[in-house]
Amino acid sequence: MPDYDAARVFRKLARNNRLANFRLHNACLLLPQDEFVAPRTSFFPTIRATLNHIHIIDVFYIDALKGSTLGPAAWANEEPYLTMEALRQAQAKLDDDLIFFVEELDEASLAATINVHRGKRIQQDRCDDILSHLFQHQTHHRGQVHAMLSGTSVKPPQLDEFIVGDDAMARKTEMDALEWREDDLMSPAHRPLNDA
Repeated sequence: MPDYDAARVFRKLARNNRLANFRLHNACLLLPQDEFVAPRTSFFPTIRATLNHIHIIDVFYIDALKGSTLGPAAWANEEPYLTMEALRQAQAKLDDDLIFFVEELDEASLAATINVHRGKRIQQDRCDDILSHLFQHQTHHRGQVHAMLSGTSVKPPQLDEFIVGDDAMARKTEMDALEWREDDLMSPAHRPLNDA
């Protein structure tokens, strides 16, 4: 039986984040610009604003996770990307950075204290709690974009077929496009050895 791997769930969630954004962004790329920026009922007023919010909050937390001090400067520009293509490229790079960060985690680093610079104060929380919050934030706002897409000419994509092995066929298109294999959902350093 393999040893307990505390980072496994976070590696899967980081890959899930990349795959879900890939699928959602490909749908949003089909939107004409006027639908991308049209006012809609949601927490943020447009699809563009919501996707930009996901990106800038990812910047904020990933910066903190890496030990940097960007803080609230991350959201100085609330909509840094005006087109879906520019946003897609920026988010893909950030998603890959998060995957790389999570691949290096072990039980000790997951328990480490992260300093989150919030202007006049520094929030201190465990790395695994910050990651859990970040993944919840991403999922929450992707769901809002999914709902907003229902009022456009583009059908909202399925976004929850990435975690369990039984979903392998449902994620095959995205896995192929990203040149990932099913084995990549668990990093080589942490894959259990086959019982011989």
